[in-house]
Amino acid sequence: MTQNQPPRILLAEDDDAMRVYLERALAKAGYAVDSVDRGTDALPLLEEANYDLLLSDIVMPEMDGIELAQRCNEVSPDTKVMFITGFAAVTLKASREQPHAKVLSKPFHLRDLVLEVERVLEDPVSARLY
Repeated sequence: MTQNQPPRILLAEDDDAMRVYLERALAKAGYAVDSVDRGTDALPLLEEANYDLLLSDIVMPEMDGIELAQRCNEVSPDTKVMFITGFAAVTLKASREQPHAKVLSKPFHLRDLVLEVERVLEDPVSARLY
């Protein structure tokens, strides 16, 4: 990320309406957002481009968000991870398997999402080190 380019976010969300809603909110907040409807579509993008943040739903078809985050750690270790979910039990699993990832539970206000994204991107502790 350079100073004249906005942070890049890859959004993986299988609910069409939610994906469009989140993509618009993040773009309005000044982020460059690419979005996909499943983890298997996100993985090639992570391999081809540099993203500052992977924002992923946890429950998705073909590849869930936790597996996607694990693969992200392999192919793009500098990309931070944040989960969104509507399932409390899934939140616990995500916290266990990806302890450095932020989990935001649905429903949430868009303002809260943008604030959490800002916090995750600014937090040097959650940055991956070689």
